[in-house]
Amino acid sequence: MNPPNPTTRTFTTPDAWHPDSWRAIAYDEPYSYPDQACVDAARARLGELPPLVTSWEIEKLRAHIGEAQSGDRFILQGGDCAETLSECRPELIANKLKILLQMSLVMIHGLRLPVTRIGRFAGQYAKPRSSATESGDCNGQVCELPSYFGDLINRSPFTPSDRVPDPMLLVSGYQHAAMTLNFIRSLLDGGFADLHHPEYWNLSFFENADLDATRKAEYEHMSRTLADGLRFMENLGEQRVEDAHSVDFYTSHEGLNLIYESAQTRKVPRRDGYYNLTTHLPWIGERTRQLDGPHIEYFRGINNPVGVKVGPTTTPDELIALIDALNPDDLPGKLVLIARMGAEGVAEALPPLLSRVQSEGRTVLWMSDPMHGNGTKTTTGIKTRNFDAILSELERTVEAHANAETTLGGVHFELTGEDVTECVGGAAGVTEDDLSRNYVSLCDPRLNYQQSLELAFLLAGRMGSHQS
Repeated sequence: MNPPNPTTRTFTTPDAWHPDSWRAIAYDEPYSYPDQACVDAARARLGELPPLVTSWEIEKLRAHIGEAQSGDRFILQGGDCAETLSECRPELIANKLKILLQMSLVMIHGLRLPVTRIGRFAGQYAKPRSSATESGDCNGQVCELPSYFGDLINRSPFTPSDRVPDPMLLVSGYQHAAMTLNFIRSLLDGGFADLHHPEYWNLSFFENADLDATRKAEYEHMSRTLADGLRFMENLGEQRVEDAHSVDFYTSHEGLNLIYESAQTRKVPRRDGYYNLTTHLPWIGERTRQLDGPHIEYFRGINNPVGVKVGPTTTPDELIALIDALNPDDLPGKLVLIARMGAEGVAEALPPLLSRVQSEGRTVLWMSDPMHGNGTKTTTGIKTRNFDAILSELERTVEAHANAETTLGGVHFELTGEDVTECVGGAAGVTEDDLSRNYVSLCDPRLNYQQSLELAFLLAGRMGSHQS
């Protein structure tokens, strides 16, 4: 796939944009559907189905993002690297929701700010790949097949039939996203998020004998006073005391498959413009943010707040061109820049971008994704991420924003509420030898429940110290 193109592009007028205008742009798609009639049928069916989210929910999230841009709120975004249809199960959904709720309470306590939770699920079924094909064993013979691009595109078993892109998976993805959202809303309405219940907390891993004494004392102090987080939230207007069983929750996913996204993009009564109603916050990845590509063309026309991943090779000129394309009117709450620099590169790569955006007075929300720049492999070839590298990138990002006097308004994690062993390190003591114990991700390694909660404590403490 071609790298992002930073050159200036002349866009059509807003009136000329429509949900399918991206189709006129040539693009080196890494996969292709063999049956166009089936693609058309799937797209038509998606266009007939009810929306997954509403425009008023989208507008409320945009208001929250606007508050985070000015330092009055924080955004916590997290979930699977790539959901699978088979994992649309109540216990898995509930555990992902639980860890995001618990992390948000830690952040509320540490930052003295309301926190908006955005799940990286109910639609995160597509996955970018660095190669269009991969080699493997087919009945005892080495063969090359299309890569697995996520359950929205094809299937994971390494067989010729499973790896053929299937457009009807677009409809299956919609159906599973709808079921996931329905269950989440039922949980929240039924009191699952009642933050008055300490029995929802499991902080036993803080007792790890190898944990540094200073850090252990910090954890114990925060865990004893977590009830303060609820009081802060109530005092800041996040919710009334009598409504503390319920919280706002939003969804997000990477908008990789534009057939899926555009099929549910429509106008709504009493509002101008188009909304992508598959999710509240779609984002563009590092591989698909070509200024002259179809993803920028599609994303620039929707009313949703949109995110874009920003890597270490991004130049200030390129970033300003992306901002011009995606938020030409400089609307508050519209654009989220998700920095994913890597622990080794963030101190050098991020400050020039912060400086340029600030000097031009652009209105953006800066978030940190410390996951994607810190991938590595073990000596045996297992993909993993190191907790210390993730934490290091977060700490250096906080420092860069403090030095630039800019606002870090959110974080973006790949995580799960399960006891997986995919990332090494953390207080739970996951080592390379543990990776084979419960490594279940089909794509990228995720933080497990314990590592996610620990990271929330550490980040809240570090950011809170800069605010005090």
